[in-house]
Amino acid sequence: MEFHVCACENAVDHAKDILPGRDAIDGVAEIFKLCGDATRAGILCVLCRHNLCVCELASVLEMSSSAISHQLRLLKQTGLIQSKRAGKSVVYSIADPYIKEIFKLALNYSEEREK
Repeated sequence: MEFHVCACENAVDHAKDILPGRDAIDGVAEIFKLCGDATRAGILCVLCRHNLCVCELASVLEMSSSAISHQLRLLKQTGLIQSKRAGKSVVYSIADPYIKEIFKLALNYSEEREK
């Protein structure tokens, strides 16, 4: 298959040079795929502002603890959140400041679009 070569070959060459590797692109896709679920997005919204345990998240999101636990497991496996034992509870938080910033920007964008 041949691709049409446009007159702006320098721009194409530059774009190819700065294109991240496949692993980085796959990582970005994985982050957005995980955030594409409304429950996980809700969990991340809350955790951007407060570190909470499962029962607190369940109460805030008005869901069962088992449903929240399932989503927390997925988010933790991919490194978006982390947990820390606090007495008898396990408290969840955003694992990395970059994830927090990405999610805050997405949330701000969404809220601005509603206006």
